[in-house]
Amino acid sequence: MLLYSDILTGDEMVSDAFPMKLVDDIVYEVDCQLVTVKAGADVDIGGNPSAEETEEALEDGATQVNNVIYSFRLQSTQFDKKSYLAYLKAYMKAIKTKLMETNPERVEAFEKGAQSYAKKLVASFKDFEFYTGEAMNPDGMVALLNYRSDGITPYFSFWKDGLKEIKL
Repeated sequence: MLLYSDILTGDEMVSDAFPMKLVDDIVYEVDCQLVTVKAGADVDIGGNPSAEETEEALEDGATQVNNVIYSFRLQSTQFDKKSYLAYLKAYMKAIKTKLMETNPERVEAFEKGAQSYAKKLVASFKDFEFYTGEAMNPDGMVALLNYRSDGITPYFSFWKDGLKEIKL
């Protein structure tokens, strides 16, 4: 299994335990879903609860959460288009600097791919929600939450070159 952490902050962002695919060699799209979590130590005896029991469970302090946000303690943040573009410019520069130190032959492909993806992102800016790593470091990666064309299936986009793979 692989864990992916932010190369600038060290925050754990995602793992390959979630369905993920590399898009345009620049971002990982990671499918996620809403799951129910309940505070306290419930014992699962393997029974299959009815719909009524599921509704009751939500009433008894359980909540529905996005499994990627919950698993990696991602923190919601806000941007308007202007502030996001300012952040993105600084972030891309930081990633480019890091790549020049660690993987210089990747810089050109990163710049080209990131520029192309950023254009798509700006064109549909209003469709995204923004999340930082657990430390909420403003210099780190901002993961992008969006929905598939069905309008109900959530997925995250993570910048490939902003992640470091850690084998578990």
